[in-house]
Amino acid sequence: MLKQKHRAWIEVNLLAIKYNVQQLKSLLNPATELMAIVKADAYGHGAVEVSQAVIEAGASWLGVATIPEGIQLRNAGITAPILILGATNAADEVKAIAEYRLQPTICNPKQALIYHEVLSMIGEQVAVHLKIDTGMSRLGVDWQEAITFVKLVQHLPNLEVASLYSHFATADERDRSFMHLQARRFEEVIATLRREGLTPPLLHICNTAAMMDDRQLHYDMVRTGLGLYGLYPASHLKDTVDLQPALTVKARITQVKEITAGTSISYGRSFIAPEDMKMATVAIGYADGIPRGLSNRIRVAVHGQRVRQIGTITMDQCAIDVTDIPDVNIGDTVTFLGGDSGNTADDWANLLNTISWEVLCGFKHRLPRINVTEAIACQQRI
Repeated sequence: MLKQKHRAWIEVNLLAIKYNVQQLKSLLNPATELMAIVKADAYGHGAVEVSQAVIEAGASWLGVATIPEGIQLRNAGITAPILILGATNAADEVKAIAEYRLQPTICNPKQALIYHEVLSMIGEQVAVHLKIDTGMSRLGVDWQEAITFVKLVQHLPNLEVASLYSHFATADERDRSFMHLQARRFEEVIATLRREGLTPPLLHICNTAAMMDDRQLHYDMVRTGLGLYGLYPASHLKDTVDLQPALTVKARITQVKEITAGTSISYGRSFIAPEDMKMATVAIGYADGIPRGLSNRIRVAVHGQRVRQIGTITMDQCAIDVTDIPDVNIGDTVTFLGGDSGNTADDWANLLNTISWEVLCGFKHRLPRINVTEAIACQQRI
């Protein structure tokens, strides 16, 4: 009944997400932990609900990008360890991390000393994760300086080293040469630390692509994001494990009308009816996350039948061709992504020359997220 009140909404199947966690865990050794990446509102799926689901399914850690994302999960009663993947440097950020029992990424000596100073003032200790740059060149201390960095942090009494980690730049590519170079650099750091008796409790480097590609790189934990939501980071990895997409985007028809040949639709007159047609206006647009660049390029589903989207997608609305569908009425549901639409985030990404991550993260918060448990193939295997 709830979704009958919405002009447009997103349905999230938490059973599919739980299934995906179990499938991904099947690739791991029993001792290897799984960190579920739930940043960016769990890639648009709803961070709190997804976090609860993945923990129930067997994930033991959560990864977010920012402190507010971590606080949101704590305020929802989630007690699992939460790693902040982004850099945090200000005193008030350090205090918030300590207060909410979050675990920060420490990227360089200066940041470590800031943490030590603030934590000493407030009498707190925080578990920290040391980021080593093996080739991503984004965050982290250069791998050749890692030993000195680890020694420094381990001598700061208010910082407890929880893990050492790095991140692959090309794990989703068929050419594995740079990924293997990064792996060798990471292993060289680990070997040196072990010789000096300084190995952190946890080691991790794999994202979803790397964990699918090479089990030798799983170490103590893997960090998986896209795979949780039922998508593959690369087409050549689709045979590694069975995943089920969890997100469906739907909206309602707000008007149906007949138009004559030669009638133009929407801004810029990008579609002109070649013949008499029946069109419907649908209450969803680019402000909701349907990219304007998909105008006149996609099909959607009405009454189980795929039809063309026509005309320029506008901020809050778009039009579809329903000429061949009888009994179309105001209030009928149109499926844009997932479900019976025939569209995946990969399909849209290919049309837009981008990646599925961006498509998923583009769905705005004014679209309510509704948790559903509709029958899908994976339910029989949970």
